[in-house]
Amino acid sequence: MENNQLLQTLARACDDKRAENIIAMDMHEVSLIADSFLICSGSNERQVQAIARAVREAADENGVEVKRMEGFDQARWILLDVGEVICHIFHKDERVYYNLERLWGDAPHIELAVNADAE
Repeated sequence: MENNQLLQTLARACDDKRAENIIAMDMHEVSLIADSFLICSGSNERQVQAIARAVREAADENGVEVKRMEGFDQARWILLDVGEVICHIFHKDERVYYNLERLWGDAPHIELAVNADAE
């Protein structure tokens, strides 16, 4: 599965669970960690876990391995390593605190179909 297609699929999975402020960042030029970051947030721990489950299921359904998932039990910041895409699912309070968008501010944003539908 191509990187952008995977990114859009995972973003739709987040959107299906009503994730808030879904953004994608192109990390090619600023980091060796991954090609893309997908960042979103949920309003409570149960929603954050539901979003993470949906992302894992979407990856599995498309034959893409989730290499690692961290932070699921605490559900304050769940990180899923989906190969070329790293998905960060935050509790809304943690998202404001860590502010990855500012930390990685040099990375250009990638337009997501879920955001285009909302406009």
